[in-house]
Amino acid sequence: MIDGLLLTADNIDFMVHGLFDYSFFGHTVYITTTHVSIVMVMLILIIFSIIAGNGFKKALKEEDFAPKNGFMNGVELLVEFLYNTVSGGMGKAAPVFFNYIATLFCFILLSNISGLLGLRPPTADYGVTFPLALITFMIIHYSEVRFNKPAQLWADKCSPLPPWLPIWLPINIISDIAVPISLSLRLFANVLSGTVMMALIYGLLGWIATGWPAALHVYFDLFSGAIQTYVFCMLTMTYISSARGDH
Repeated sequence: MIDGLLLTADNIDFMVHGLFDYSFFGHTVYITTTHVSIVMVMLILIIFSIIAGNGFKKALKEEDFAPKNGFMNGVELLVEFLYNTVSGGMGKAAPVFFNYIATLFCFILLSNISGLLGLRPPTADYGVTFPLALITFMIIHYSEVRFNKPAQLWADKCSPLPPWLPIWLPINIISDIAVPISLSLRLFANVLSGTVMMALIYGLLGWIATGWPAALHVYFDLFSGAIQTYVFCMLTMTYISSARGDH
């Protein structure tokens, strides 16, 4: 077992550990617990997607669209939930952004609840949540430039005052820059706080923390993780829809 990857009785903390190191152009680069956890989450998603995809292909080939088992029922419910959520949040733009929002939802949710498997959640590392927020940030401003005329962009940046009085321009620019920071910090802080709480419980109570902390895992990893996933995706859809305007 790689030391520091799984939370065991002898390894209870909330730190990111370097598992391997190698030299890269004279600099020491580390493979951390976060990298390994991300790879494991990605493998789970890839295997899930392959199995679900084969199930749908088989149903299309046989022209029998009724789910044959509980797994396919679950996949169908998940896809329907995600599509209804994206459609309700983005309207006509839902088909364009469904794949992105659905992938974001699945990755963040599985990362958040990976603590149930004994892993350190990847989203408890700011180096994971900030790039996710940056992707959303770039989509937001790409949509602004594509679907709004320069005069409208200038008027929006100067609002609520008229465009010829750009007193609020610096404040609105700071507000735009704060979007990826607030998005990433909200997800990171909530997931990290649950990780810290569970690490403190196991570290301070030792063998006394046997069995009953499972209820806390349900809250910190499952319930809170699902809520934060939903909030991140809803804010992403709201920001993108606002940037697109009537389009």
